[in-house]
Amino acid sequence: MTIPQYRHRLIIFTRNPEPGKAKTRLIPILGPEGAADLHRRMVEHTLIWARRLKDYPPVSLEIRFAGGSVDAMKNWLGPDIAFTPQGNGDLGQRMEQAFEEAFQSGMEQVVMVGTDCPGLTEDLARQAFVRLQEADVVLGPARDGGYYLIGLKRPAAGLFQDIPWGTNEVLKKTLTAARNLQLRISLLTPLADVDRPGDLAVWESLVRRDFPLISVIIPALNEEANIVSCLASTRCAPNVERIVVDGGSRDRTREMAFSCGAKVLTVPAGRARQMNAGAKSAAGDLFLFLHADTHLPKGFAEVVRNTLSRPGVVAGAFGFCLQPASPGLRLIERATNWRSRFLQLPYGDQAIFLRSALFHEMGGYRDIPIMEDYEFIQRLKKKGRISTSPVPAVTSARRWETLGIWKTTLMNYAIVMAYDLGVAPARIRRFAKRG
Repeated sequence: MTIPQYRHRLIIFTRNPEPGKAKTRLIPILGPEGAADLHRRMVEHTLIWARRLKDYPPVSLEIRFAGGSVDAMKNWLGPDIAFTPQGNGDLGQRMEQAFEEAFQSGMEQVVMVGTDCPGLTEDLARQAFVRLQEADVVLGPARDGGYYLIGLKRPAAGLFQDIPWGTNEVLKKTLTAARNLQLRISLLTPLADVDRPGDLAVWESLVRRDFPLISVIIPALNEEANIVSCLASTRCAPNVERIVVDGGSRDRTREMAFSCGAKVLTVPAGRARQMNAGAKSAAGDLFLFLHADTHLPKGFAEVVRNTLSRPGVVAGAFGFCLQPASPGLRLIERATNWRSRFLQLPYGDQAIFLRSALFHEMGGYRDIPIMEDYEFIQRLKKKGRISTSPVPAVTSARRWETLGIWKTTLMNYAIVMAYDLGVAPARIRRFAKRG
């Protein structure tokens, strides 16, 4: 495997989404928590396209952050990125230091962006690198008088001095400084920032158009051992809301879910009842129902949106994978994936997803104590195709480890057979609990 020789770097300037310190101009309308949540979503939105820049030309990615710690940033955004504290000084001094250190490490072109501009794409960032072949400085003008991108191919001492940061004079003063330094300038397409209450429509219209809101609904009961890692798998995706519906846990499930930024509801126990309650509270255009002991794959949101955009597809699910693995469990996985793909019969631990309008049209899950996902899928099949992605969601093998692989498998088949023969779900539930 050839290790890419990085000569280009993309630096993202941002901060930890701490309530009261992120998106402060929006606090009067959104509140501290809401402003911080918007900031988090905008950073994750930026990172989606930024990660795609790694291929050609090879671009190294660095996040320069304020607030929090390297470990906190890695837990939020993943370990595959270099994280560096911004350091001290005003914004200009911190930006200048970031450029200088990048050039000192051997970079030939460095592009820096913020996370406030939802219209910024990988194509514009790539265009900035291309223009640096001729220009000394590339700027992406923001419509509020600032800029959303700046690229250099060598240090430019003085370019960031005496700039009135946070005003509508930033771009004008930077252009003047660049001309005084005799730098060749190239300007990209002007875009709108999201900094003030009047800018919120920019975010909503753009993200709703390109990234329909996904509501991830997680029924939970005494899942403190799993809920944090489950919720972590739903991060780093644009325009996703996360709802944990607790069935009366006696452990710290609710507190831990809330600390992860999820919306938390409490209803009487019953998976169907909990998922229906979550759906009633959800605002998403698309619903994804996730078990608390299951982890979604990276890029799950793109899989969901792409799958549901295909003609004739009314719902989808992920491939089935169990962890920890064993030869016997691999056989179970293969059989499950065959059933799911060829018979269009995914189960709930594969994270079933569909359009919210269709879910409401069908009346949601039937409020039965067991087999709610099987019954729901049978009704869904009458509406159109159910597609199973080759990308797997990873489910805990705890049931198989507790009862044994073959006993669990035989019990699963017996439960399905009993349901198909018309045995009452409550009776099947009693049988399953004895097993």
